[in-house]
Amino acid sequence: MKNLEGEHIALRAIEPEDLEFLFTIENDASFWEVSHTQTPFSKFLLKQYIENCHLDIYEAKQLRLLVYEKNSNKNIGLVDLFDFNPQHRRAGVGIVIHKSFQNKGYASQALKILIEYSFLTLHLHQLYANITDDNSSSLSLFKKHGFTAIGIKKDWILAQGKFKDEILFQLIHEK
Repeated sequence: MKNLEGEHIALRAIEPEDLEFLFTIENDASFWEVSHTQTPFSKFLLKQYIENCHLDIYEAKQLRLLVYEKNSNKNIGLVDLFDFNPQHRRAGVGIVIHKSFQNKGYASQALKILIEYSFLTLHLHQLYANITDDNSSSLSLFKKHGFTAIGIKKDWILAQGKFKDEILFQLIHEK
């Protein structure tokens, strides 16, 4: 699918053979703060998820795509559209890149592809993201792609015994 490809990466549906990668990402506790996870996922549960992730975004209200490096065909991350609302034509955006592939521009390419897909294929009007105020990499990434900070949720996230503010970012598709 050409509309889900960038220069070095592409996005695709999750396949059963992606179980180990999904298990690694979902059970990396350093990502739990942004995913609001508190407990590890079993392979059994993730296998069930994979079996059901073929559901259409209009039915499931979410879409998770695997990010892979085109040259090596290595899995490098995941992107999500969540809280999909077809009535108001909006969705939340999430992105995670495996630590060994960070700081190589892959997150930027993946976000660009996801934005284009959301606006041109799904015909969404807006995307939003929630980012803690200390996540400088994500703040920079989303600002680079035109997202605007529209509000601050004070003391929204409790992490390692301290409360953090979460910034709400929004990108409206200007036709």
